[in-house]
Amino acid sequence: MFAALGDATRLELIFRLSDGVSRSIVQLAGGLDLTRQGITKHLYVLKHAGLVSCERIGREQRFTLVPATIAEARDYLAHATAQWDEAVKRLRAAVED
Repeated sequence: MFAALGDATRLELIFRLSDGVSRSIVQLAGGLDLTRQGITKHLYVLKHAGLVSCERIGREQRFTLVPATIAEARDYLAHATAQWDEAVKRLRAAVED
């Protein structure tokens, strides 16, 4: 999941989907300096990571953000941050004593 989020284009796609509205590849590609095929590859990385879902409607595919996966990432980072904060407190206490 974090590897998928480590790319600026994929983060931009996540941002564009963050309002909860499903969008087609053409709609998501607007203003980006990539082909539709390039956007599609990025979207499938996000889909494989569970960050977006895809639904075929007629001839187009529409992508939607999966909020539960974003919440899982946020929770993981909050937990890791708390662990690091505690480790820094212990180190500070040891150095100051």
